[in-house]
Amino acid sequence: MPAYMHQHDDIEPPFMICPSCVGLPMFVRDVEPHWSKARIDFTYECAGCGTEARKTIVKPESEH
Repeated sequence: MPAYMHQHDDIEPPFMICPSCVGLPMFVRDVEPHWSKARIDFTYECAGCGTEARKTIVKPESEH
């Protein structure tokens, strides 16, 4: 596997709707993986009003 491939490709950022606007979708502005790749922090921003939201995704434990 090439060194530049992501180890967390099976995790997709969750879809978020802006709580301030009338249901406009928010886009991912920043992605911050944790050093152990066990969790990833997503920062979302609304294009309409500029509201920011953060969401953390925790990678499920493998059953190996």
